[in-house]
Amino acid sequence: MLTFNGWECQVELSDRKKKILQYVVDDYIETAVPVSSKSLTERHLQTISSATIRNELSALEELGYLTQLHTSSGRVPSAEAYKLYVSELMVKDKLSTKELDYIKKIFLEKADNLEEVIKNTAKVISELTSYPSVGITSRNGGEKIENIKFFRYRPDQALVLIVTEYRLLKDNYITVPKEMTDEQLSESEKVLGNMFKGRTFEEICNLKPELEDDFMGYKNIFVNVIEALKSYMRYADSDVVTEGEDKILEHPEYADISKIKNFLSVVTSKDKVMNLLTDDGKDIKINVKIGTDGYDEIPKDCSLVTATYTANGNKLGTYGVIGPIRMDYQKVVAVLENVGKILESILSNK
Repeated sequence: MLTFNGWECQVELSDRKKKILQYVVDDYIETAVPVSSKSLTERHLQTISSATIRNELSALEELGYLTQLHTSSGRVPSAEAYKLYVSELMVKDKLSTKELDYIKKIFLEKADNLEEVIKNTAKVISELTSYPSVGITSRNGGEKIENIKFFRYRPDQALVLIVTEYRLLKDNYITVPKEMTDEQLSESEKVLGNMFKGRTFEEICNLKPELEDDFMGYKNIFVNVIEALKSYMRYADSDVVTEGEDKILEHPEYADISKIKNFLSVVTSKDKVMNLLTDDGKDIKINVKIGTDGYDEIPKDCSLVTATYTANGNKLGTYGVIGPIRMDYQKVVAVLENVGKILESILSNK
């Protein structure tokens, strides 16, 4: 499912206008050179006169879909043209067998370590699209806990290791009574392990320890573990990943140093990337944001295309590419869709 933030074409275009606009966008994405009526005639529309094409180009310009940098130059697509292109005109691309094999190889090598798979997701996307990629791992409450372990760190502090169906959580510490013996800590571990096994984070956070007969004197431990789980479910800077920031220099739009600085101010800010990637709805598979349409973090000459990935019904994270508005949307969407399918297939079978 491809979603473009509810944008709709305000004027119904004729089939010929749509086809000409599609060719203009395709050619401009490919060449970064303004598209002329002559080039359209020679490359795509040999059966239509140049005069007719010029008239159609003028009409599309009046409707706001094309702009002319100079009166004697060809035309370039506007943001509105890219929106219509993505929502209606774009022909879906297919990845080569070599590209598909590359995705499978990278993920299969790390299939037993979800954290490594997630780190590689952004890298794979950047390598295949030739754009900088951004991502944020999910911290939803749908994961089920398999096991829990306590390791005393200090007399009044213990490290909590939580094994879920997908990953190992190891960054949380809880406060424990100084007078609690190691045997009592081990016993509380068993009690919580039995109580938590097979339950999701959300279910556990809604448990009431006073109703559990087996819990008895470990209520404080329980409360501290619940707080650790709630802390885990909140997004943190460490969840944000970026790859291939230098790839933006490969695109002619970024020959201007001020544009480079503006772009890097976004992709190097974890807060900005987090804001861009955490507002997508849970059911959105592919989401396209072009320019500043309600998204202040995106430079006006940039686009962001993201995908939300799941396995066994659990959200794994949101990943995508950010680059010039003259982005190869066909390629980007094909990469994001195939990465999602392969990732879900591999992890669902583990």
